[in-house]
Order: sequence, then C-alpha cells, then structure tokens
Amino acid sequence: MDVIEYLLSGDPAIRWQVMADLTDAPAPEIAAERARVATEGWGARLLAEQGDDGLWDGGVYRPGWVDESRPFFDAWTATHFSLQSLMEYGLDPDSPEAVRAITRVRENARWEYNGAPYFEGEIEPCINGIALALGAYFARDESAAIAQTLLDTQHADGGWNCWEDDTATPSSFHSTICALEGLWEWEQRTGGSDELRAARLRGEEYLLERRLFRRKSDGSIVDLRMTLTSAPWRWYYDVLRGLEYFRLARPERDERCAEGVELVREKRLDNGLFPFENHHEGPVLFELDAEGDGFPSRWVTLRALRVLRWWDAG
Repeated sequence: MDVIEYLLSGDPAIRWQVMADLTDAPAPEIAAERARVATEGWGARLLAEQGDDGLWDGGVYRPGWVDESRPFFDAWTATHFSLQSLMEYGLDPDSPEAVRAITRVRENARWEYNGAPYFEGEIEPCINGIALALGAYFARDESAAIAQTLLDTQHADGGWNCWEDDTATPSSFHSTICALEGLWEWEQRTGGSDELRAARLRGEEYLLERRLFRRKSDGSIVDLRMTLTSAPWRWYYDVLRGLEYFRLARPERDERCAEGVELVREKRLDNGLFPFENHHEGPVLFELDAEGDGFPSRWVTLRALRVLRWWDAG
C-alpha cells in the first residue's frame, strides 16, 4: 500500500484533505467526501457527544466534572476543544449538523472565566486565538470582540503570552500560534482590518525571527518538545504547526522556515509515513488513529506531506 492509498483508507476527515491537498481531486469529489465528516467517523461521533444544553462534557473550557476536589490542568473533552477538533476535521459549517450544533453553542455556552457568550471570548490569548478561529469558521462575523482583545493583549515583541499581562515581557510560542491562527482565519472570512493585519504580521515575525523553534538571543532550541510532531495540537505549539500556518499565510515562502522544513523532512520513515511523537496528556472523548509515540500517524503524515509539497514547489 503506498502512502496516499494508506491515507485514503482513513477517516473522512483525513480523506477529503488528502484529496484536496495531495491529489488535486476534482472539486465535486472533494466536496462529497467532506460532506461525510458530518455523518461518519470522528466528525459524526464528536457531534453526537454534544449535550442538549449545547455543551460537550458539561463545560466550555473545563469539563463540568471539574471541581476543587479534582485538580484540573488539561482536559480535551469540553466544548472549546471539541469545536477545535470539528474545525480541524473540516466539518462544513453550512451543513445542517454544524448549524444545529453551533446554534446550541450560541444559545447556551458561556465562558467560565467571565460569563460571556462563547463567540465573544474571554481574556487569555491562547484561548481567544482558538475561539476567534472557531468564530470565523462557524459563526462568521460574531467574534469581533475577540479580535479586539487579541489586539489589546499583543506584547511588544510581537507575540502573545497567556500567563503574563505585562506586554513588555517575553511572549510564548504556544499563545502566539493560537493568536495567529485566529487572526488569519478571521481575516480570510471577514476581510479583517489594517490594524489586525499589522498585528498578525508582527506576530509572524516573532516566530520567523526565532526560525520557528530557536531563542532569538542565542539560537538555542527553546524546548525540544517543539521539535516533535503531535496530533491534535490543542493549544500546544510545534514546528509542524508553525509550518502549516506559514504554508497558508506566506505561500511565497520565507527562508527562515527552511530549517524547520528540513527538521520535518528528516522525520520521514522508510515506509514514507511520518511518526506521531508527542502525546498531549489529558482526558479525551475518544481516541483517534495514532498508535502511540513513535508510530506512523495519518494526521502527521498528511500535514507533513502538504508542508513539503508547498515548500518543494517553490
């Protein structure tokens, strides 16, 4: 079985993206395959997990079962990350299934932090970046407040940092990629504004000046985990996630991505696939197809191959 055949034997969420990004299949065939995300496989299963109250696992960012007796760090079962997964699967936002799910979210989901409706956001940039992308993707023009909050919380170095309100302090790769993805998606859906575009470009420079994974000060690797592949990404940054962003945001290529591209290229296994390397711990509603750290992953392979296709075509 060759690599493309192997990828096409996976979930509809994988198949339609392979058809669109790696095989250049006809548009009607891609659309037909994408439509299956709502009714088959991971997409249908995740949609079925939504409660009648519009929430996944009883909460917006934190699951409903979290309380002081059960310390919480990361759980991937609540509404925020479930919506992120549905966007990553490519659920058609105009499908009846998506419209029904988003209507429930719009009517019921309120942030634990400030009680605001989901598509108006809260305060932390890493959370708001994902929420802005979701608002642009599913709710179209309802998330202008989140975009403004991202503008207000951008740091002087061009990035963002969830855990530091002082904008003079250094930014975080994790927060910055979430904010950039949100601003990019918002700009594509709404046209954005000159101010938002300038903020996005400053954020891109934060990553590019660091060649996607190195310290600006001495060139050392910020965190070895950023050089490892993962899926789903959640709020975590890694080099492949950075490259996937720049594949879209800077299709003309920026040479400061070159080292990151080669880092990804070198991960290719003898069978042509790419491995899953870094599991982000936390409860999940169900497992995807990764067999564990070091094993081939359809998600990682799809993303790596389309990054390499973009880069090598230049």
